[in-house]
Amino acid sequence: MSGEELAYIQDALQSNWIAPLGPHVNHFEKEIAEYVGVKGAVAVSSGTAAIHLALHVINVTKGDLVFCSSLTFVASANPILYRGAEPVFIDADPETWNMSTSALADALAEAAHVGRLPKAVIVVHLYGQVANMSEICSLCDQYGVPVIEDAAESLGSTYEQRHSGSMGLFGVYSFNGNKIITTSGGGMLVSHDQQALEKALYLATQAKDPTEYYQHRELGYNYRMSNLLAAVGRSQLKVLKERVHARRAVFQRYVEQLGDIAGFIFTKELENTRSNRWLTTLRVDHSKTAFRVDVIRRTLVAHNIEARPVWKPLHLQPMFSGVKYYPHEKGMDVSQHLFQTGICLPSGSNLSLRDQMRIVQCIKETISFEKIAF
Repeated sequence: MSGEELAYIQDALQSNWIAPLGPHVNHFEKEIAEYVGVKGAVAVSSGTAAIHLALHVINVTKGDLVFCSSLTFVASANPILYRGAEPVFIDADPETWNMSTSALADALAEAAHVGRLPKAVIVVHLYGQVANMSEICSLCDQYGVPVIEDAAESLGSTYEQRHSGSMGLFGVYSFNGNKIITTSGGGMLVSHDQQALEKALYLATQAKDPTEYYQHRELGYNYRMSNLLAAVGRSQLKVLKERVHARRAVFQRYVEQLGDIAGFIFTKELENTRSNRWLTTLRVDHSKTAFRVDVIRRTLVAHNIEARPVWKPLHLQPMFSGVKYYPHEKGMDVSQHLFQTGICLPSGSNLSLRDQMRIVQCIKETISFEKIAF
């Protein structure tokens, strides 16, 4: 917490605005829009809800195709199914771990050839690292396909001096409890298209017509953020710059302590980008070392240090069995390889130097033991 949440919450309580509307909601939307450099924003109950609204606004419906990053959390793709559409998964780039532009180019070219272009492309900025938006947007513009940026993990990250989430038709942020700033649960839909945002706001408030009585012409959703949570979000936004600085410092210390270990490869930033380093991630090149990434992770967990595998790619998930998938290159499934060799290390904004050095020491001791055993 930033330390100012209680003051904002008390203000919301004293004003008696606790419902999913109110002054803090309006201010939070305005402040996020100004921070990321877009014309407007709609505060909602989750990042997933924001993606769902974006797909609805552009009229994604049953039988439509939507291209989506495969190396991501399932929430990026679930809204595609909510709309009755069909996901098509795109592989990751081996350097950035984000959507492969070569795989996307292949997928779009084939879709155009058969006369079935996607209604949208959902690009995920994974672990805080911004995707290659210049090439991705150029490809999508070539075919007239709108881009939705899933920037749930990358608030505070930039690409060529532009904020993640501000380059596509829509950008999506998450304020879940694990994000760089939090409202405990919540999300935000942002865009330069004010008319599209007005439609999203209408849908998010049960699609109620502007009449004196309750009238509804179409299906809507109960997706608005409460004034209490928006109050928390406003206090959190004030320390976002500090959070990004803290996360980047955590990443840099890991690189300094572990970067010279053979086989350890930390994710790089694209040129002219700045990642918020929401999570420090790395992969272990098993061809260059005797130890394996799963041994490191299990050892950390055994020492009460939480470490996680990289997201299991969506094209490998049982619920998406049989869904079409475009690899980075023929015979090269980058997403699967990263899942098998990657690890997420503790990266909290409040991770102390002492705790981080304990993590580093545990990793070094594990590697030394594995080398001896090998």
